[in-house]
Amino acid sequence: MSEESGAEQGLSAYPEYAERVFDVAELIPPGRVMTYGDVAEWLEEGGPRQVGRVMALYGDAVPWWRVVRADGRLLPGHELRALGHYRAEGTPLREASRAAEGHVPRLDMRRARWDGAGAPEGGGAAGGGAARGGASGSGGAALRQAPGAHT
Repeated sequence: MSEESGAEQGLSAYPEYAERVFDVAELIPPGRVMTYGDVAEWLEEGGPRQVGRVMALYGDAVPWWRVVRADGRLLPGHELRALGHYRAEGTPLREASRAAEGHVPRLDMRRARWDGAGAPEGGGAAGGGAARGGASGSGGAALRQAPGAHT
């Protein structure tokens, strides 16, 4: 048996479904977000929980802060990291009320949610997947490291 890793042999270090989720995450423009359910709908496969699982296990391979909960709450345990990204990208936020736990703002989903408009031709499952290294500026697959959670 060879000692080379899958990545060294030219094989993906991620499951196929995770790669497809990454393709969508990399399309989301800075300052915009898609929900876990939006990503699953775009792929025409899986559901919010499957997308959430991919992001929990391998999310730091892509701009993880752009794939979010439908209620606009920031990812528990990663609020400050995500907030830094949102502020740097100009993502619309709703300021937290004084009664809110930790006074952490939420995403303004009405303004921040991206519907895929302007995505490259062929995006989504029916078109054979999205191009890597697109508008996100994340560097695409070439910069992906071995699997690791963003948590």
